[in-house]
Amino acid sequence: MDLSLALRAFIRTVEKGSVTGAARDLDISQPAVTKHLRNLERHVNARLLERSARAVRPTAQGQALFEASRPALASIDAALEGVRRDSGRLEGTLRLFAPACIGAQCLHPLLIDFQRAHPGIAADLVLDGRNVDLVYENFDLALRYGRPEGTDVVARRVGTVRRLLVASPGYLADAGPIDTLEALATRPMVATAGALSERDRLMLVKDGESIELAVPLLLRTNVGQVLVRSLKDGHGPGPVQKLLVADEMARGELVRILPDYEVKPSELYLSFPSTRFLRPAVRAFADFIVPRLKAVDGID
Repeated sequence: MDLSLALRAFIRTVEKGSVTGAARDLDISQPAVTKHLRNLERHVNARLLERSARAVRPTAQGQALFEASRPALASIDAALEGVRRDSGRLEGTLRLFAPACIGAQCLHPLLIDFQRAHPGIAADLVLDGRNVDLVYENFDLALRYGRPEGTDVVARRVGTVRRLLVASPGYLADAGPIDTLEALATRPMVATAGALSERDRLMLVKDGESIELAVPLLLRTNVGQVLVRSLKDGHGPGPVQKLLVADEMARGELVRILPDYEVKPSELYLSFPSTRFLRPAVRAFADFIVPRLKAVDGID
């Protein structure tokens, strides 16, 4: 029996709560995971997992083994990766998660630059607007809006993501200028869900004071490219992350409206699972991207 493989199968089965999920993450067959688990139970002469139709949970002895072996294996992985780093090589796979807008605009090109500098690094990059469980879904690192909660996550603050109110010059020429909040409240907008409150209200800030404004929505999207194109095409005014439209504003394709107001910004955090040792590749990538993200026009 390969004890290391058996322990990895056991740990991932507990984290995922299923043999199927563990097999998928480990990229081996379900029967292979089951075999590893049976061999491990024989090796320790104890039942480690309770299986039901819905989930797999550790027994008391299994929980004790899980809590002892997970950090130990993570430490071994980090040590092995550290030896490779000291020899001038970074290797391994990074599993990364980020919101779609900032992930496509900022994180993806930084990842490409990092991989060019370290050809031994492979990556899984998942871009989505949902909240993600880093441990359950086996991510090494995530960008998140707002401070992550929970004891299983370590957060590193990157900065504040600014949002502006913009429209195309063509839209303003056709529909008329927007000089007051009252005028803004009559214009159907294009927006992302992240720019609005739970009640679909626009949260504005002026001189440190917050203002909540009810606005009609013409189009809501979770894709930054769709939002920017809709704004440029004159589909309506809307709130948008400055980092998505800095170039368009510099070229005059979009202009600010009501420049005394900004949309309530979001704090951006880099988060890691606290249950794992930070592998050298993960640490190196975090150190690589944080100063570059802070330099992005639109992240303060």
